[in-house]
Amino acid sequence: MVRLQGLTMTYPMGASRVTVLADVSLDVSRGERMAVVGPSGCGKTTLLLLLAGLERPTAGSVWLDGEALEDMDRDALADLRRDRVGIVFQSFHLVSSLTALDNVALPLEIAGVRGARRRAAAMLERVGLAARGTHHPGQLSGGEQQRVAIARALVHEPALLLADEPTGNLDDHTGEQVADLLFELTAAAGASMVLVTHDLGFAARCDRVLRLHEGRLSGPRDAAPPVHAAST
Repeated sequence: MVRLQGLTMTYPMGASRVTVLADVSLDVSRGERMAVVGPSGCGKTTLLLLLAGLERPTAGSVWLDGEALEDMDRDALADLRRDRVGIVFQSFHLVSSLTALDNVALPLEIAGVRGARRRAAAMLERVGLAARGTHHPGQLSGGEQQRVAIARALVHEPALLLADEPTGNLDDHTGEQVADLLFELTAAAGASMVLVTHDLGFAARCDRVLRLHEGRLSGPRDAAPPVHAAST
């Protein structure tokens, strides 16, 4: 599903360069949920940005479904994210001027999908917010906003979900509910998930946990058969 090979990312800092990722290689299988943990500033978010094609690596390659992201121009990468990648952020990133329903329908409408609002309403129902569709983000709690963000990220049935600290701004109880929802919906869709989190309990629910430290990954690099799939 996803393959990284020799992925390196450096940024200029004064007269020198700082290395954020150093020669990272790994595979993520279809349907696998993989967690990446590590201290703040270690490059976890950068890794997700590279997986989404929102950043280009200094060296190395990213493949999604056998296609090399380095061979794609900006428009092709935008199409890839629209069709096959969903992203959930720590800070929700909802459009404040749109209702919950409109936020969820937005990626479908951009893609010209027929019945976008009907599909968005069905997705809001799946995340338990059918009655909140007409509310704007400012009228929703943090947990509700993250549920809307998850619905938006999954409404187009992506093959890959990237989640960057999705429970980081939530209290423990609400965070657990959001985590349950992420695992439930990705399993139902058969989607792979790469999760960045500081919550080791959340990470432990994944099929595999890798640690990122000083730009390098430690842990099992080869994609493992999803535990949740094997148990069904």
